[in-house]
Amino acid sequence: MAGPGHTPVATPCEGHSMHAQIVLFDGFDPLDALAPYEVLSAGSTFTCGAVTVELVTAEGPREVVSGVGGLSLPATAALDPARADLVVVPGAAGRIGEPGEVPEEPAGHAEDSPGQSTAGDGAAADGGHGGELIPVLLARALTTELPGLLKAAMERRETTMATVCGGSVLLAMAGLLEGRHATTHHRGMDLLDASGVHAVRARVVDDGDLVTGAGVTSGLDLGLHLLERWMGPRIAHAVEELFEHERRGIVWRAEGPVPAQP
Repeated sequence: MAGPGHTPVATPCEGHSMHAQIVLFDGFDPLDALAPYEVLSAGSTFTCGAVTVELVTAEGPREVVSGVGGLSLPATAALDPARADLVVVPGAAGRIGEPGEVPEEPAGHAEDSPGQSTAGDGAAADGGHGGELIPVLLARALTTELPGLLKAAMERRETTMATVCGGSVLLAMAGLLEGRHATTHHRGMDLLDASGVHAVRARVVDDGDLVTGAGVTSGLDLGLHLLERWMGPRIAHAVEELFEHERRGIVWRAEGPVPAQP
């Protein structure tokens, strides 16, 4: 029996469940995707499988080439907004480009089918997408069925959308973040601002059904925050201890008084 002033503690196998889908597209950043994937997978261990997570694409099961050294990951299912409690969108890995550099679609991609993996087709010298500009990779992802699926996910009340690094830029380029509070890699903040987003310089921004992370390593903190939101602080703390990782910074929310200028 709980003592005075104590709330009864649920056992690890009690409570609600969460199904997460992490979206892959050609040229994605592996750490953006794998950091939250590992956090949520560890959360499954501590909740008797109540947390489930899978890698998905707009097209369905396929091998997806990242933007780092030709590394590929297997997506096992199609993005299904009606089935996901949480959708996580990573950014792309490639060149940011020099000031004034005009992105050009690399030769050979005009004939590629939308979403078709370009491994082995000369996408980059290393077999991946590392030589391409990040805006090109994100824009190419928007030529697939992905924007429509992400829009459907954001319109579903039961689904939370999350992004890591340039994932929020992808959503902004698709016109899905206007008027929302979000963050991204510090070199992409101007792109968010230009898209009508309230860009916030924070490691994790919680805007209700939209949660965004900043640079690539913020995927760990974002995953832990989402795990705490769904499964509570004890589960998130257990994963934090397992990973020997301490979250950084305040999770920013549009709550409380606006700070006065010093």
